[in-house]
Amino acid sequence: MKDTHFYLGRIFDLQTGKVTPEALEYDPADLTTHAVVTGMTGSGKTGLCISLMEEAALDGIPAILIDPKGDLTNLLLHFPDLAPQDFAPWLDADTLRRQGKSLEQASVETAENWRKGLAEWDITPERIRALADSAEYSVYTPGSDAGKQVSVLSSLEAPDLPWEGNKEILREKISSTVTALLGLVGMNNIDPLRSREHILLANIFEHAWSNAKPLDMTELVMQVQNPSFDKLGAFPLESFFSAKERTDLAMTLNNILASPGFQSWREGLPLHIPDFLFAPDGRPRQSIFYTAHLSDGERMFFTTLLLSAFETWMRTQSGSASLRAILYFDEIVGYLPPKDNPPSKTPLLRMLKQARAFGVGLVLATQNPIDLDYKALSNAGSWFIGKLQTEWDKQRLLDGLQGASADLNRSAYDKIISGLGKRTFLLHNIHARQPVLFQSRWAMNFLAGPLTRAQIPALNRLRSHADSPGPAPRQNNGRTSTPDLGQLQPVSFSAVSPEPDLGSFQAVAAPAAPAAKTANSLPGSLTRPHIPNGISEFFLPLNYSITEAWRAARLNPPSDARIEAVFYRPTLLAAAHVRFLDRRYGVDSEVPRIALVDTLDSRGVVRWENFPYQGISLDNLEHEPSTQARYESLPAPLSDARLLNSLQTDFKDWVYRTTSISARANQTLKVFAGPDVSAADFRTACSDTARENRDREIAKQTATIDRQLNTLQDRLKREERELTQDQVEYEQRKWEERGNLAEIGASVFGIGRKKSLTTQLTKNRMTQQSKADVEQSAQAIQQFEQQIVELQARRAQLIEESNERWASIVNQISEIPLTPKKTDIFIDYFGVAWMPFYLISSSGQIQEIPAFGQE
Repeated sequence: MKDTHFYLGRIFDLQTGKVTPEALEYDPADLTTHAVVTGMTGSGKTGLCISLMEEAALDGIPAILIDPKGDLTNLLLHFPDLAPQDFAPWLDADTLRRQGKSLEQASVETAENWRKGLAEWDITPERIRALADSAEYSVYTPGSDAGKQVSVLSSLEAPDLPWEGNKEILREKISSTVTALLGLVGMNNIDPLRSREHILLANIFEHAWSNAKPLDMTELVMQVQNPSFDKLGAFPLESFFSAKERTDLAMTLNNILASPGFQSWREGLPLHIPDFLFAPDGRPRQSIFYTAHLSDGERMFFTTLLLSAFETWMRTQSGSASLRAILYFDEIVGYLPPKDNPPSKTPLLRMLKQARAFGVGLVLATQNPIDLDYKALSNAGSWFIGKLQTEWDKQRLLDGLQGASADLNRSAYDKIISGLGKRTFLLHNIHARQPVLFQSRWAMNFLAGPLTRAQIPALNRLRSHADSPGPAPRQNNGRTSTPDLGQLQPVSFSAVSPEPDLGSFQAVAAPAAPAAKTANSLPGSLTRPHIPNGISEFFLPLNYSITEAWRAARLNPPSDARIEAVFYRPTLLAAAHVRFLDRRYGVDSEVPRIALVDTLDSRGVVRWENFPYQGISLDNLEHEPSTQARYESLPAPLSDARLLNSLQTDFKDWVYRTTSISARANQTLKVFAGPDVSAADFRTACSDTARENRDREIAKQTATIDRQLNTLQDRLKREERELTQDQVEYEQRKWEERGNLAEIGASVFGIGRKKSLTTQLTKNRMTQQSKADVEQSAQAIQQFEQQIVELQARRAQLIEESNERWASIVNQISEIPLTPKKTDIFIDYFGVAWMPFYLISSSGQIQEIPAFGQE
């Protein structure tokens, strides 16, 4: 099994009904196109999802998990020793009583059962221990102190995004926040364009956020009564929303603040997403937000704020092709419905469409597939399908799958899904050539079932080694999330004070501070070291305020702390972009490759992959240092021009060796696309092209038949008219023949005029002729109708054959790896980059704390 792949189970042979020895390896990068997990109660869905998150933790991928039922709390129940006493506290006493077992007996049986189950799936206690050490696990309970608390009202504050350039994103966040807030006070299913309450609150938020003004619940209530604007649209504020009505709304919102039960919503950690994704030591976190104790309105309110905060964080990240983080939503029913529009639906829809570009994957689970918006879920690339409860559930699920894959063989999937058993899943992955049946592996965590709020304190104590969230380095398992240097500003010193004005800078993470020094021995020199001729020089911005710098250093600022200087340490910055241009396959892409090397080997050897700094705009790097700066001396590799030039060549070679992309191609259809086109979109393009080709082919093949059909139908109509005329003439001849016979009879008896026998024979012959004409026309009509039926059958056969041929051609998709030429690699930046630190004096000591950090 590949180390970078998730071990989720083993392949299941449908024909023999048995599990094979072949492991199911799932590429975590496929999660960037999102996943849907569905299965009825008892299908093994929870065990599969727990296993998925275990593999993510082992791979160093952080996750935010929304847990409306309490199943995901089992992620904290990993016991490397598999000792009975570890399982005992989590066994259900009522169940044991019904089974007639003692706690001691049941815990021994459970431990042995787990030991055997893990051994059958080749999972060792060492792997469980690695799971425990790979990530930090915590359960948060908004609105309750049972778990770790979360201050949701901090979400009303302006996000760490400039208003200019991000208006659309921030307005969407405002709309979701306001909708959730109004839902909390009972105003549900409102239309943001028609609700005066929504429009007023949204404008208050926009006015505060666009002017970088603080906003909390108290300020919001006051602003409702007395807004800082006097018009809404074309109408005066008083005409649009009178003072009396605004007071009523303010009183309603104030009930939130006045309620004793809501005080817990104001306590705890703010919804600062990076702090829930990474621990201070850089380890990834799996942060579970338990909401089973909340009312429906409260649950929707918190979930919407969490989704909006996560989306805002996501949009501050650089682009990434690898999986950076997971947002897991268990039992999503009610939050992404097909018809209604709850406040949670909008951020979910946006992330399903856009999160892939940021390396973020959504995993959505449900046991009720009938209640999901499958048009939205058509953006999901992986579907894990377990046993379903009803036929209607299955048909609705197949509808969703067809939305994601236009060429889906519905009947084949229908048959497979109908035969699924417990822990057996069908994996439909757009990144794979065909669907896979597999049985999920044994979970490393103990599956105790949904835990109650009363059990959560003990659950968090079980993981008491995990620290409380704080600012953390944005690195995990080779993945680095870094700031856009184009948005960071250099420090400036005022004319009155030597201390920098850093109040507007973003909070990001950095390494821990070095040891303190005495105040009379500031490190470094006031003279900037000379950079070798021909080597570029850059200055990383001071993107920490002093408050944020103390927090990043995990230190409490002394009361007499004072900034003495900015201290620069030298690093090596290397940045290039690779141009991929291949008109044969419709590829025109650029891939950035950036590294910031802060630890140099004395021999000048650099392993570039150990210093990733991906997707960063370097356009606004400073070329001058901060004033009153001090500098560390250049180490040997950075003071040697020849060595640096050699390193630049080595960096370019590394970029050449390690950079590639894939193009998709359907040679038969002559459809090609680059990596910016998703697999689903490419399949849609193939389907559209095949449909056009099929239509042209059908039109060409059926043209002769259509002309023949038109001719036959004209003849048929003409023959039908002749038949009508012949039938009228026949009836008339028969009437004349009978009349003539009557006259002949009368003349025999001397009554009337005499009629000759010759006349009667003539009448008889004419009647027979008319009858023959009718029969001939009827026979001709029958022949024409038979010919039409045969031609129509031939036409239908041609259409069916064409449909089958072009449907098979749609699936003839191949991926073509593209590697660059050396002439397609362009060095953008290469040289010495000075990284700033604050030198702080306090009680005769000097402390060095970071002034710059990678997001």
